[in-house]
Amino acid sequence: MMAGGDLRSLLAVVAAVAAAMSYVRFVARRLRPGLPRLAAFVPVLAVLPVIPLAFRALHLRVTSGFFLGWLAEFKLLLLASGHGPLDTSLPLPAFVAIASLPVRRRAQRDSENAPRPGLGLVTSAVMAALLATIVSVYPHKERMNEYVLLMLYSLHVYLALELVLAFAAAAARAVMGMDLEPQFDRPYLSASLREFWGRRWNLSVPALLRQCVSRPVRARVGGGVAGVAAGVLAAFLVSGIMHEAVIYYATLRPPTGEPTAFFALHGACAVAEGWFAAHKGWPRPPRAVATALTLAFILATGFWLIVPPITRTGTDRVVIAESEAMVAFVRDAGSWAAASVRSALTGHS
Repeated sequence: MMAGGDLRSLLAVVAAVAAAMSYVRFVARRLRPGLPRLAAFVPVLAVLPVIPLAFRALHLRVTSGFFLGWLAEFKLLLLASGHGPLDTSLPLPAFVAIASLPVRRRAQRDSENAPRPGLGLVTSAVMAALLATIVSVYPHKERMNEYVLLMLYSLHVYLALELVLAFAAAAARAVMGMDLEPQFDRPYLSASLREFWGRRWNLSVPALLRQCVSRPVRARVGGGVAGVAAGVLAAFLVSGIMHEAVIYYATLRPPTGEPTAFFALHGACAVAEGWFAAHKGWPRPPRAVATALTLAFILATGFWLIVPPITRTGTDRVVIAESEAMVAFVRDAGSWAAASVRSALTGHS
């Protein structure tokens, strides 16, 4: 649950980010893409990664670190070169939202009934109930099998990300008529690492990595297999470095290199997948088998290289404590609301 200090920090962060992005828009409308624009962005690029450290609550620190220290940085770098999702002709509130959150404009050609990224009400309720159930069993984690607990951690992360971004999508639609970029597309159906990382998991990240890293590297190396492989490896390496930063926001400990190793390994395997897929005549496993193997590989390597930096520092206990507090707050708020409704109905009867 958010403490009073973090509530004040949240208000200060919102004001600071709005001011910073307003400055970015002002500068970008007056300077051409290139080094002068990039130089003018440097103060904002320098301060954005520091802003999340204003929060004491881990969830706020990590979420804002992902939004500001990663996505916003990449968007501003793209804007400095005249590319990316930011458009200085947008109204200021829309520009600030797109710059600082994983938000995209809804195309005018989209109809009101067009599918929107995000979760439906029923799906959100089911996911929230499942997350609350997971949190409720954590007090008994000492008696759990280690691998069962790791599976619960993985499911916890996925559900929490889905729900946070679904809530943000609903808020963006209500306030500014915007949709959040879709973050997930049923990643549990992935039949390859390329499908998982490129088309199903945390989708705003690969979209930015393609523009910021893969394409420039590929253009420099040249076309063909070597260029594609270099672009993929570079994107995974940068992703690993950025995950080191996100985990730092969680643990507040120096990077260990394990997340970078995780993504370097996955990048190499993704390149190998691409090489194998290029041989059309080679046998392929059934999709169900490929999906099981892919998910098993992701979980096994994640337990090996992603989870230890978190559990080693006791950060998992902080996550559990904050999650339990949030679940208790929601439960108490629901009980209060139900009691208020009953009281009102009784008073009118």
